[in-house]
Amino acid sequence: MSMDNNETAIRIYLKQLFLSRGTNATDDYIEKLVVHTINRLEMASSTADPTCGGHLKELATIYAEDYHPYCAIVVCLLGIVTNCLNIIILTRKDMASAPINRILTSLACADVLLMIEYIPFTLYYKYESKEKVFPYVGAVYMLCHMHVTQILHAISICLTLTLAIWRFLAIKYIEKNHILCSHKRCTLAITTCYVLPLFLCVPQYVTLTVQAKNITEENIPYTLYVVGLPDLVGWDDKETQLKINFWLYGIFLKLLPCLILIVISIWLINTLFKAKKGRQVLKGYDNNLLVSEGKDKKHSKYERRADRTTKMLIAILFLFLLTELPQGLFALFIALNGKHLFLTCYQLYGEIMDICALLNGSINFILYCSMNRMFRITFGQVFKNKILGRWVQPTVSDTPTMIVGNNKTITTTV
Repeated sequence: MSMDNNETAIRIYLKQLFLSRGTNATDDYIEKLVVHTINRLEMASSTADPTCGGHLKELATIYAEDYHPYCAIVVCLLGIVTNCLNIIILTRKDMASAPINRILTSLACADVLLMIEYIPFTLYYKYESKEKVFPYVGAVYMLCHMHVTQILHAISICLTLTLAIWRFLAIKYIEKNHILCSHKRCTLAITTCYVLPLFLCVPQYVTLTVQAKNITEENIPYTLYVVGLPDLVGWDDKETQLKINFWLYGIFLKLLPCLILIVISIWLINTLFKAKKGRQVLKGYDNNLLVSEGKDKKHSKYERRADRTTKMLIAILFLFLLTELPQGLFALFIALNGKHLFLTCYQLYGEIMDICALLNGSINFILYCSMNRMFRITFGQVFKNKILGRWVQPTVSDTPTMIVGNNKTITTTV
C-alpha cells in the first residue's frame, strides 16, 4: 500500500472514530493526528531496517534497557574517584609547574563534573522508564541534562585538542618553548576551552524543546511531557534546523578535532621514531667521543622523560579518536539524511555512545600511572607514605629525644 493510501485510510478511520464517540474534531486537528501517525509508522517500519545495525541494534536495545543504568553508575563512580586522584596528584607543586599538567588537571575537572551530573540522570532515567511518569519538571530536567552534558563533553574535546596542540608546539618549536608554552598562554587556553563550548552548543539549544503529548487511556486523558524535536506540523522547516545542528555538531565538535588529532598523533609518532633512531646512532659514537658523562646522563634522562610524556599523550589521543570519530561520522550521516535516521538510529545507540565517553574519561588515571614515572612517584609520596605512616609503629631510632638541663633527656612520642 502506498503512503498516500495509508494517509487516506488513517484519515477516514480517525473521522469515523470521532463520529462514533460523538466528538467534534476539526479538519486541522485530524491532519495533525494523521501526520503524527504516519511518522510513528515510519519509525516502526524502520526499526527492522538492517541499515541501523541488524543484530547490533538488538544488542544495543538489550544493553540500554537492562544493563546501561548499572554500568553507567559503576563507571561514573570509578571515574569520579580516579579523576579526583588525578587532580590531587597533578596539582602538587612539582607537577603543577608544568603547564601541560594544568591542562590535564582541567580535563580531569571536566570529566568529574560530567560524571557527577550523569549519575542522577541515570537514576531518574531508570525510574522514568519503569514508572512511565513524564511530568513537566522531569522533562525540563532532561532538557537541562542534555545541554549540560553536551557542554561538558565539548569542554573535554577542546581540552584534548589543546593538549595535542600544546605537545606539538613544545616539540616542534623547542627553542621557543618558554614563549609559546608559557603559563600565561596555558591559562588563556584553558579559559577558552571552558567558554567556547557555551557558544558552540547554541544550535542544540534551539533544536530540542519540551513537548506536551496528550493521550487517553481507559477514557482518562493524560498529558505527558517529553523532550524532543519541535512539533511535527510544519516539519519541513524544522528539518533544516535539525540538519544544521548536526552539521555543526558533526563537523566542528567531532570530525574537525578528530582530523587535527590524527595529523598531530601521526607527527608525534614519527617524531618518537626519529628520536629513537637518532639515539641509536649516537650510541655508536659514545666510545670515540670525549664528552661530559654527567651532561650525557642528564640529557638522556630528559629525553626519556619527554618520550614517556609523548607516548602517554598519544595513548590519550588514540582513546579519544576511538570514542569520538564514530560519533562524528554518525552525526555527519544524520546531517545528510535528516530526521528519519535521527529518530530511528541515533537515539537507539545513545546509551552506547554515552558509556564509551564515560569510559574514555575514567581510564586516564591508568594511563598516567603506567606511562608517567613522575606521576607514580608523586602518587607514592602523597598516599603511600601517609597510609603506611599510620600503621607502621616508630622504631627506637625513629623516636626523637629532647635534651634539657642537667644532661637529662625526655623521650617524646610522635
